[in-house]
Amino acid sequence: MDELDRALLRLLQQNGRRTNRDLALATHVVPSTSLQRVRSLVERGIISGFRAEVDLAAIGRPVQALISVRVRPPSRPVIEAFRAWAADLAETVSLFSTTGTFDFLLHVAVPDIDGLYSLVIDRLTARPEVHDVQTSLVFDHRRSATVEPIEPVDPAE
Repeated sequence: MDELDRALLRLLQQNGRRTNRDLALATHVVPSTSLQRVRSLVERGIISGFRAEVDLAAIGRPVQALISVRVRPPSRPVIEAFRAWAADLAETVSLFSTTGTFDFLLHVAVPDIDGLYSLVIDRLTARPEVHDVQTSLVFDHRRSATVEPIEPVDPAE
């Protein structure tokens, strides 16, 4: 990736609906160059998609939580089955497979505390493979507007 790719990536992350003409103007290139570079970013898998960001509170899901889950036995079939089930929950915003004490970290958004309680007590802990659950309420969630490549650090420097 060169500086033009980085600039286009930054601009599209800030506003994915930006027109090609606007991208070209902002990066001081002709529109055909901008279009070709964006297509290349998509083809190389650097841009994996374009989507709308949703305000969770505005859609009736203002309560967010991080739920750590340990499953047993720790076997591939058990882990993969739980991963598929948890990813398909309507409440799931993000799902992470992790190392350490817990196997998964679920970021969920629900309408209220009762909805969170029901998810944890009635659905998560009802699954036979769920061995342990730890829930933390999220007071504030901020996502970086842009994510850029980081060059590896040379330990000799």
